Amino acid sequence: MRVDNQTASDNGTVDLPPVSIVVPVYNEKTRISDSLERIWAWFNETEPGAEIIFVDDGSTDGTTAIARAFEDTHPGVRVLAEKHRGKAAAVISGLEAARGAIVGFMDVDLATPLETWLACRDAIQAGAGVAIGSREGAGASRVGEPAYRHIMGRIFNGFVRFLLLPGIHDSQCGFKFFSRVALDDILPRQRLYRNAEELSIPRVTAFDVELLFIARQQGYEIVSIPVTWQYGDHSKVNPVTDTLQNMRDILTVRINGWRGLYR
Repeated sequence: MRVDNQTASDNGTVDLPPVSIVVPVYNEKTRISDSLERIWAWFNETEPGAEIIFVDDGSTDGTTAIARAFEDTHPGVRVLAEKHRGKAAAVISGLEAARGAIVGFMDVDLATPLETWLACRDAIQAGAGVAIGSREGAGASRVGEPAYRHIMGRIFNGFVRFLLLPGIHDSQCGFKFFSRVALDDILPRQRLYRNAEELSIPRVTAFDVELLFIARQQGYEIVSIPVTWQYGDHSKVNPVTDTLQNMRDILTVRINGWRGLYR
């Protein structure tokens, strides 16, 4: 019998989670059990009552069954089984389903240390609308990343800063959190990949850029948190096709912005 993730207070009202964490997964059978346990244990210790939402992006290797079994025995865990429409659509589905006072997402490979959450929480509690992990700037570092990946990423970020987000030196780190107010303002305006079609291959996109662009247009402060990021050899990023897709995304966001579609 599946655990009920909502808890009622003494007066009969439902207590909402202090934070909701969305984790998109796709064909992660070999490492999902360890990631599930580490994420749940960390947030169960640091944020009792946290909501952890694993969004399965149409896995075909048994990932869903492992996540469902974990959900049955761990309070606060929810699993959403989606069609394979890509990471962007999976994250958006999770954000829309989240109920926390602070809501964010992270990658299942835990390339960004879980401890980054504490700095993100502090930034949002201090008034920021958005707090994001950053692999660039003072105090940040990348471990094990191939040189060509780093160079391509810096070129891409140059376009992002020029066209959309001046001052944001890493828009693509997969660790971002939003205040409830900011997220409720951003999501209705978000357009990319909301109605994405089913895919046959993985697809990595620049949907993060759109969320941050909308946040800035709506006047929310974005705080970058320097992180020590660990490159993983299980990355699903295709340096060529995904870079081209990401460039299309930022041009689409720029055109949407000029047309006033995020107002």
